[in-house]
Amino acid sequence: MRVSLGALVLVVCLLRAEVSRAQDSGPIDPARVSRIIQTLASDEFAGRAPGGPGEAKTVEYLIGQFKEVGLEPGGENGGWTQKVPLVHFQVRNADARLSLRAGGKTTPLRQGQEAIVTTLRPMERVKIDKAPLVFVGYGVSAAERGWDDFKGVKLRGKIAVFLINDPDFEAQEGEPVLGRFGGRAATYYARWTYKFEEAARQGALGALIIHETPGAGYGWSTLQSGTGESYDIVRANPAKEKVLLQGWLQRDVAADLFARSGLSLDTLKLEARKAGFKPVALKGASFSADYALTHTRADSHNVIGRLLGKERPDESIMYAAHWDAYGIGPADASGDRIRRGAVDDAIGLAGLIEIARAFQAGPRPARSLLFAAWTAEEPGLLGSEYYGAHPLQPLDTMVANLTMDVLQTAGPARDVVLVGHGQNELEDALAQAAAKQGRTVTPDAKPERGLFYRADHFSLARRGVPVLLLMGLGGGADLVNGGREAGERWVADYTARCYHKACDAWSADWDLRGAAQDMQLLHEVGRDLANSNRWPNWKPGSEFKAVRDRSAAARK
Repeated sequence: MRVSLGALVLVVCLLRAEVSRAQDSGPIDPARVSRIIQTLASDEFAGRAPGGPGEAKTVEYLIGQFKEVGLEPGGENGGWTQKVPLVHFQVRNADARLSLRAGGKTTPLRQGQEAIVTTLRPMERVKIDKAPLVFVGYGVSAAERGWDDFKGVKLRGKIAVFLINDPDFEAQEGEPVLGRFGGRAATYYARWTYKFEEAARQGALGALIIHETPGAGYGWSTLQSGTGESYDIVRANPAKEKVLLQGWLQRDVAADLFARSGLSLDTLKLEARKAGFKPVALKGASFSADYALTHTRADSHNVIGRLLGKERPDESIMYAAHWDAYGIGPADASGDRIRRGAVDDAIGLAGLIEIARAFQAGPRPARSLLFAAWTAEEPGLLGSEYYGAHPLQPLDTMVANLTMDVLQTAGPARDVVLVGHGQNELEDALAQAAAKQGRTVTPDAKPERGLFYRADHFSLARRGVPVLLLMGLGGGADLVNGGREAGERWVADYTARCYHKACDAWSADWDLRGAAQDMQLLHEVGRDLANSNRWPNWKPGSEFKAVRDRSAAARK
């Protein structure tokens, strides 16, 4: 087949136009993004640990950048910050005495080995003597899905024993539950945080989750890395909101416990996948614990800037990223001790600053814009959680939260990876903005890992605010240079070598055009919302739709 020279020229021009659109980041400048990351990930910021030696410098830098791009203070009392009171808890692991009794036999448990427990109440010592154990399946109470694992059973004075993940995670073809909780895609009910919170709501004394690597998304060694250590925000009534003891049991330990109680863990796992499941008391079984607990108070700070809307200032769109990283820790193989958090999440902070700069360069929007840099994301989404509990702008009239947490550094892409695909109507706006760049939206490649519930946007989502999360860990992007395979290599390399380690450092070799593309997408989504009367909602079936619907009158 012969092809004319004119046809070849046309094809080349079209291909160049496609690549050009796929590399367009609008007003977001990759070079400025790089300089911001380089500063925030430098040694003088000491790894940006909340309450650590780098916090004051980090907060000062962010305030300076927000001022430079023309924002006004959005914090408490007319300032730039919101104080976040934190508590650090540590079990005295070496002295902790834990045991299970079943079948007339008492079995000691080693903290960090057969079990891992902690406490999120400010007390000096925890003592539990032979508390009864009750298996509560997946521990789900979800009216919108017609599911209740508790069936009114009283748990006061008892230890609730949970399965990890949600009821259809392991469901097979033909089981009625299949697809009821998203199949392999994790829902909110799959998260260990939900299970501990629900145990407290149900009045349990304590809660233990049976660890299984597929359902948890990580191995036992990941839990061991923080044995007995935990953080929380200061709470008015921690005894009401937190169980006395929470933690994990090794799967083999749990299976033996069930067997000595005359039960089969595997059989009960099948029963727990039925809507009619009822809690099962482990007859003759009990749990005991005795350990010392230290708790220290440390105040940290969210940093918040604002661009006030010219027509409807009480209606807001929030952009967010977290400023904290892991501070200074044990030396790696090279002797480096500073865990700088360049990709996680100085790159998100750079996005905040550059998106704010892009807005300030244009006309003032009708709705307000908030730019939040959260503290204490790494120890449990605590800065954003504190804001969710103590909002400085009404959450009922917050149109959307748009979060950046880990963006890829390998160049322009033909798509954008969305974590939490199928949750809300903001996805349609993202797809439209991506199309203008000649790109598409790709769902998270492994939704069973529950990444949607592991970043700061979740603190707003659980209170009904529609959210978008852009996170490079959701799967390899379809890179212009190298395709999906190259994108997957970037994710695999970053997570294996650098995630939460000293290796997560700025590099002059990065190609930040892809990250800038993603920032520009969120800029466009937010700009359109800020100049509209639209109120995107959660899609039917989302666990957050009912929360949002309860405040519908505030948005009329």
